[in-house]
Amino acid sequence: MTALPTGLSRLRTLFRGREILVALAVVILLNALLTPNFATWRNVEITLIQMVFVTLVASGMTLVIATGGIDLSVGAVMGLASVVAVALLPYGLAAVAAGCLLTGLAVGLVNGALIVGFGVQPLLVTLGALIWVRGLAQYLSGGRKEYFEDAAMRFLGIGRLWGLPVQVIVTALVVAAVALIAHRTVFGRRLVAVGGNPSAARLAGVPAGRTILAAYALCGLLAGLAGLFITARVGASDPTGFGVLIELDAIAAAVVGGTVLAGGRAHVLGTAVGALLLQLTTAAMIMNNVGFALALVAKAGLILAVVALQRGRA
Repeated sequence: MTALPTGLSRLRTLFRGREILVALAVVILLNALLTPNFATWRNVEITLIQMVFVTLVASGMTLVIATGGIDLSVGAVMGLASVVAVALLPYGLAAVAAGCLLTGLAVGLVNGALIVGFGVQPLLVTLGALIWVRGLAQYLSGGRKEYFEDAAMRFLGIGRLWGLPVQVIVTALVVAAVALIAHRTVFGRRLVAVGGNPSAARLAGVPAGRTILAAYALCGLLAGLAGLFITARVGASDPTGFGVLIELDAIAAAVVGGTVLAGGRAHVLGTAVGALLLQLTTAAMIMNNVGFALALVAKAGLILAVVALQRGRA
């Protein structure tokens, strides 16, 4: 193998494990210099609010990817959760929250059971779920949006605690909890073991099936929470529009954050930073009047650049 040039080798050694933070610092610095009104608290707040849904979904996706799997149904779960939320509104916020979370949990358990019990590829199972879950949401709602007025849901959607948006606070707590699970528990170690070397994990006595099932269940649960949040913020259900293509942003955030698609690694905090990096890039393009198509190209280029820097650590 051809050795890297000395300068490039030293640069890679210096930034090893810190690529995502370096990229984030560069994006923030460039925006502070070039983007009008970027370095304001209001803009920071808007950025955090806009990345809530992707961060929640990506945190669950990170657990699934750590096992060597993928979940393409998370966006459809958000749409179905929004339909469930509106249906349960007469029974109060607690019932709405429970319904959304249980909806996501149920879809995740079905996905995990099919993958573990029948040995079907995660891509095929969750692609099928993307279709049937979205179809179920449209069937239950008649394909219509349902608007509502509810004080508790309004507070959950746009309310504040200690001067901060409620959804941002809850998302931060959720990310911290998922990071704790992934990095400080036996379950987290099992995730990495199953994704890194499934055969060795089974020989070592790791309950691979239960671990994979739990990962998909948690991923579905967080997608259900994201569905609850977007319903509360918009004040309506949307069985066809909520969550469309969010699975791609979630996967991108996880990969940019250092989680390897082949499995065996889970960087939940890195995923949150990846979501922030992608959101800042998109927002900067929009604030500088760059067309949406070019913004997508720039975001794709950023993803490739960060992944290229991470190559060799996988």
